[in-house]
This record gives sequence, C-alpha cells and structure tokens, in this order.
Amino acid sequence: MKKFASVSVLGLSALALAACGADETVAAEGGDSDPITAEEVAEAQKAWGEGIVAIGQTFIDKGDFRARAEEHIRTHYAYGDDATVLFKPTLAAEDQFRENYDEALSYFVGTEGTEDGGFAIAPYTAVRWENHGTVIDEDGDMAVAMGNYYFTGTDGNETKVEYSFAYEKDENGDLKIVLHHSSLPFSTN
Repeated sequence: MKKFASVSVLGLSALALAACGADETVAAEGGDSDPITAEEVAEAQKAWGEGIVAIGQTFIDKGDFRARAEEHIRTHYAYGDDATVLFKPTLAAEDQFRENYDEALSYFVGTEGTEDGGFAIAPYTAVRWENHGTVIDEDGDMAVAMGNYYFTGTDGNETKVEYSFAYEKDENGDLKIVLHHSSLPFSTN
C-alpha cells in the first residue's frame, strides 16, 4: 500500500496512459494529426473551466443550462467518438463512474431521484488550474495531466479538487477527454 502511495507523477501518468491507451480508445483517425502539446492541454483545461462557469451562469440567468451542458460534453469529452471515456467525478458515491454521455450530463446538471445535484449548476464563478505535471506519450497522440483545480463559488470561496485528465485528439484535431478523475483532498476531519 505504501508503495502505491509513493508512485511518482511520471509513474502514475504512465499507468493512466497504459489504461487509456488500450485498443478500446481510438486516437485521431489514421494518426495524421499533429502531436498533442502541453500548450494545447492548458488551453483545453482553460476552455473546460470556462464551460463549467458558463453552464452555471446560464442556470442563474434561467436559460437552457441543459443545452449548454450538452454542448460542453460534446466539445470536451470523447463520448460518441468510438472512444472509451473513463469519468470518475468529484461528488459521486453511489454512481461513481460515468460510462456514457447521459450519465455525464446527469452529473453536470442533476437528475431528480439520484445523488446528482448538478455539479455545474452549483454554480461557480471561476475555475483555476494548477498543473502538477503533464506527460505526453512518445507518439504525441495522448496526454495526461494531473494537479489541483479550484472552483470559486458565488460566495467567493474556493474549493480545491484533485484531478487527472487524459486527452486524445479527435478526427478534427480537437483534444477530447478520455479520462477524467476528480476527488477532494484527504482530510482527517
């Protein structure tokens, strides 16, 4: 157990790459797209955070926040792209893993009668990223990033969340999330 807890960032990233790089996931068709860069990962993270804020703002404005969340998922996740998406959201206990588009949507906007209260409609006013590291495989067709991201609530308080994301490019050369794992930091309280 102690050995697992002391796995390096590189080792953890390699494990994630191995898990996501199985035949179940498909990189950009034909492998013709440019290699993923760390800058593209940072841009994808920024856009993802802005999307979460936009969903919440649309909710506050009494707009179609569900449609905004659907667009967010289509834009950022590889659901429907012949890829397996491994999604373990932060605030999930009963349904820990979101294996398909509808389960991801439920997490972001809520579903009555489930544990899903709608993470993205909390709402948040900002998402700030602190990458601990980004590893890009030698072919440049998958990147894994991990670190902390901070969600600022409407009261101005930040909530720190730990994350690991893995990305692949789709056939259009856009980064898509194929692994998203978030958790709250360990607390002795």
